[in-house]
Amino acid sequence: MNEILEKKQLNPTVKMMVINAPLMARKAKPGQFVIVRVDEKGERIPLTIADYDGEKGTITIIFQEVGMSTKKLGTLNVGDRLHDFVGPLGKPVEFSKDTKRVLAIGGGVGVAPLYPKVKMLNEMKVSVDSIIGGRSAEYVILEDEMKKVSENLYITTDDGTKGRKGFVTDVLKELIEKGNKYDEVIAIGPLIMMKMVCNITKEYNIPTMVSMNPIMVDGTGMCGGCRVTVGGETKFACVDGPAFDGLKVDFDEAMRRQNMYKDMEKKVLEKYEHECKLGGILNG
Repeated sequence: MNEILEKKQLNPTVKMMVINAPLMARKAKPGQFVIVRVDEKGERIPLTIADYDGEKGTITIIFQEVGMSTKKLGTLNVGDRLHDFVGPLGKPVEFSKDTKRVLAIGGGVGVAPLYPKVKMLNEMKVSVDSIIGGRSAEYVILEDEMKKVSENLYITTDDGTKGRKGFVTDVLKELIEKGNKYDEVIAIGPLIMMKMVCNITKEYNIPTMVSMNPIMVDGTGMCGGCRVTVGGETKFACVDGPAFDGLKVDFDEAMRRQNMYKDMEKKVLEKYEHECKLGGILNG
């Protein structure tokens, strides 16, 4: 249990791991997440389930190395075991049987939690157009996987090194203005990206689902760090979500909370990297 069966580098900062977790794999559904702890003293890391296979008994996680804990997770290799691997947690996403056409939008590592939703829609015979983006070509992930489950796949990069130069919102607006009709839009990525998507879909009154996993901390609702205002009510991303009606989310409040601990996180990470270099961990 909890053994790493496969590890792959998706881009300079993002890694994928396939974990042996048969009980979890049989229960997992799109939209849910897991809690990972690397070792006994490690912090809890909430990671959205990127894929699952009930028959093989595996759960796939994709994570970006942005802090001390995710960097530690990234040092593990095939054959290593995670100290804790708990889930599935959170509410699975649901789609109406009347849903005929959906537009799925993923930015950066947000494509990872987007993929299982699009995969499920594909199995439901729902037509899906997908837009995925990244800073440059090397930061676009799961292109082949998304292409298999999408009717049309559009790729954008900030610098134009892959697909078209620009942002996912540029393609979103063009598709709508060309007369494409969508029953729902799904947007997952950085908070600012999801906010900008919702600003556009609100103009056209298109129901929009977003995932607030970027603000989750402990995954139980106890810390309060993932509080989000939805339609004037306080919700917790980890227990009431992570998926919410994006047209009702107060993104400005969520972004203020997310930025509160940036300086502290930076100091902790710098200390960790300094200690690792002294011990030869990052150089070995």
